Amino acid sequence: MKLIIGLGNPGKAYEDTRHNIGFKVIDYLASQWNAPLTQSKFKGMYSVSHRPEGKVMLLKPLTYMNLSGESVGALMDYYNIDLKDIIVIYDDLDLPTGQLRLRQKGSAGGHNGIKSLIQHLGNLEFNRLRIGISRPPAGMKVPDYVLQRFSKEEIPEMTAAIKKSAAACETWLSKPYVEVMNEFNGI
Repeated sequence: MKLIIGLGNPGKAYEDTRHNIGFKVIDYLASQWNAPLTQSKFKGMYSVSHRPEGKVMLLKPLTYMNLSGESVGALMDYYNIDLKDIIVIYDDLDLPTGQLRLRQKGSAGGHNGIKSLIQHLGNLEFNRLRIGISRPPAGMKVPDYVLQRFSKEEIPEMTAAIKKSAAACETWLSKPYVEVMNEFNGI
């Protein structure tokens, strides 16, 4: 089974914020696959989809961003999912708005959700799909910026990024991650 994880914060107040772009990709995939996240366990909401490529689980941890590893680690342990069979989708301040960057390993880079995953998984090597949200304007604090909604001008870029991210995830179901990286990095 493969596991696609979108990071974000639960609740209406955070619904369309920059920090929740991972949740948006999961919602998009769930809609496209007709696989609503109706199961609630392991401090998260998830669904299991039976695809031509095999079983795929979609997960939105509900622990709030900074504790995402609690949900992911518990679910992976229960279902005995290997690190090579996961992909984590999240926002990245260091990429231009809407740009994708795929990697197989690395540090948390200051992202508390990834920090929590590394801590709970005990490993830096797992597939990541980062979606650019750009840096905050001068004088704005990072927490305020990531919890802000996208501007009208940014929405088309982010909608395209969600669709490209979903396409990358679908491609990963049937191709090695290195090939997916080559196809989708920087677009």
